[in-house]
Amino acid sequence: MKKVLILGAGLVAKPMVEYLLEKGFSLMIASPMKDRADAMINGNPGGNSLDWSMDDPETLEKLINEYDITVSLLPFNYHAGVARVCLKYKKPLVTTSYVQPAMQSLHEDARKSGVIFLNETGLDPGIDHMSAMKIIDHVHDKGGRVEEFYSLCGALPAPEAADNPLGYKFSWSPKGVVLASRNSALYLKNGKRIYIEPADLFKDRFSFDFPGIGELEVYPNRDSISYADIYGISEAKSMYRGTFRYKGWCETLDAMKGLNMLDDSVNDYREMTFADFLAERTGCGVSNLRKNISVKLGLSEISVAFKSLEWLGFFSHEKLKCRETSPFDITANRMISMMTLADNERDMVVMQHVFLATYPDGKREVIKSSMLDFGTPATNTAISRTVALPAAIAVRMILEKRLNLAGVYRPVVPEIYIPVLNELKTLGIEMNEEFGLPESDKLP
Repeated sequence: MKKVLILGAGLVAKPMVEYLLEKGFSLMIASPMKDRADAMINGNPGGNSLDWSMDDPETLEKLINEYDITVSLLPFNYHAGVARVCLKYKKPLVTTSYVQPAMQSLHEDARKSGVIFLNETGLDPGIDHMSAMKIIDHVHDKGGRVEEFYSLCGALPAPEAADNPLGYKFSWSPKGVVLASRNSALYLKNGKRIYIEPADLFKDRFSFDFPGIGELEVYPNRDSISYADIYGISEAKSMYRGTFRYKGWCETLDAMKGLNMLDDSVNDYREMTFADFLAERTGCGVSNLRKNISVKLGLSEISVAFKSLEWLGFFSHEKLKCRETSPFDITANRMISMMTLADNERDMVVMQHVFLATYPDGKREVIKSSMLDFGTPATNTAISRTVALPAAIAVRMILEKRLNLAGVYRPVVPEIYIPVLNELKTLGIEMNEEFGLPESDKLP
């Protein structure tokens, strides 16, 4: 029986554990959250757990050597260290995280050792890559060119659960969601490179009417231009990867940035209230706080951003209950405490690709590929299913010798994306593809 080592027992691990146990694999979950790991295993004799953290490298080496494959669901900064141990024992590795330079640097060594380090095999990155490459390869096989490419994705509360002014609830890596709001962005628009400073990330947004959901807002996601090479569409004149949110999130996060509420600078906040904190961030007194913020941000006191700050309690005289900490931690912790998806609430994943393809005979078409997936409160969230199951399928393929690549990879080659997408379809996760649409259907 093949044995799988899973490092981490976070919010997205459960569907992977269930899938691999159901397929007859033996697995070990190594995590400091052993109770959560045991709950995922749910008494299945094929599963085991261990109280472990990256502070114990000796145990990590022992485990990687003992197991046939490792899945790292740890924070992204640990993956390269895990990969180096996998390389030492010539064991494959699967992650759902972006390829970092330290990971990419291991490509040749992994190739020579005959092992695959498969990354970005989740939702975004993951299903977005695979479903996009399916269309891109289809266009290229017909001799066509991808002139424009937009890839939009969001993990959101279902409409009935989006009941706060920000229209958002956390269903995965809460600190990571807030941390991502500090990114810059780079994309290509009609042949022009557009760079967005971190301070302006949420100002650069547009609306999109997603079928069955309604109007959502989109803001740019990191470096889109690099994916022109990754996807093999250097011909593209527009290249954009974006994140979906309900209206309210972008305006509120932009206001928080404008008020320096997401800074990492450590200060002493003992005895302060939330209103004191907001006044300190704004550089004014508590009296006339709303008016001063309105002037500073150029926003009305009845704007969504004000409603969000009010709802989160940042104008209140409630004590912070902390000492030396950062504004980011105060803000993120307050959001997490009030915006976590409840056990009886559904989340959803929305994904939309839009292509403009041209062909040698002069034909031009817009192609759309979309997915809408809802979680089930009694079982698994949509985000956990769509992140964990592609990786779980890849693990199975590697162990069953159906994937024989070596080196550092993303799932952008047919040997990976075709079987993974086919298996996801049997699990109810599928893209809806539309071909031959008029140019009026492309994004402006």
